[in-house]
Amino acid sequence: MKVLIVGGAGYVGGGIVDLLSKDNEVTVYDSLIYENSYRKNIDFIFGDIRDYKKINNILKQYDAVIWLAALVGDGACAINPSLTHEINSETVKNLVKNFKGKIVFLSTCSVYGAQEGVLDENSEVNPLSEYASSKLVAEKYLDDADSIIFRLGTLFGVGDQFSRIRLDLVVNILTTKAYIDKKMSVFGGEQWRPLLHVKDVANAIGHTLDTQTNGIFNLHYKNFKIIEIANEIKNKISNVDIETTPLPFQDARNYQVSSDKLKDVTGFEANVDLKQGINEIHQLISSNRIKDINDPRYSNQNFLQTYGVK
Repeated sequence: MKVLIVGGAGYVGGGIVDLLSKDNEVTVYDSLIYENSYRKNIDFIFGDIRDYKKINNILKQYDAVIWLAALVGDGACAINPSLTHEINSETVKNLVKNFKGKIVFLSTCSVYGAQEGVLDENSEVNPLSEYASSKLVAEKYLDDADSIIFRLGTLFGVGDQFSRIRLDLVVNILTTKAYIDKKMSVFGGEQWRPLLHVKDVANAIGHTLDTQTNGIFNLHYKNFKIIEIANEIKNKISNVDIETTPLPFQDARNYQVSSDKLKDVTGFEANVDLKQGINEIHQLISSNRIKDINDPRYSNQNFLQTYGVK
């Protein structure tokens, strides 16, 4: 199968490219927002998803498109809401209009916002950010397309050996702070997050790509409270203090999800566990493989505030 992975040079794309390229003819299309180069031995096209003339001529050459390209994260997307919707939503409208093959689209469980109980794909949505709102608009554009939409949980871990690591995700940054500062600051701690190892995004796509599966599916490993994540990290890095504060944190999301629909329909179940992700980040940081953990490129929001999007 000829597969175009749009946004394939990023944190999520690394593992997807590695997995799908084993059995498919893969090409990556990316503008390298966070990168200075693309060094994998994979066909590569440098381009912006807003360059419709260019990408529309390319789309027709492929059987399937994995659409990863987006501004990601509440803070990053709040910087310029109109740009967020231009990139995250309107480009998907163009995709649907100009491509009739299989589309795999990555959305987010953030669309559920803050709700009680365990949420499935039929639960009400309650987006609390421009990021979540823009993904919901994109989902609507895909209503009549041959598409599978994954609403991802909160990512963690290392996906591959080339792509930029993200240190603005709760498991990754708490592990980093635990090793570097010997303490973790937890705001509240009772908030729930549906966690998902970044490699399980690739595993889910690999499992479902060459099937007739369509529709919206939650994709997560397990639901954890923030304090439970901190305690699991402390099991790995014992000489660390957990500082909890009742002060409200700017991130108001609080939700648990079910991914039973994906398991029932396709047989896929995420299984890369939290301990593996903590070990990966710990190994990365403790072996000094990142020169400066405070470099803006490791945080979507900090990078965009510093350099913007051209």
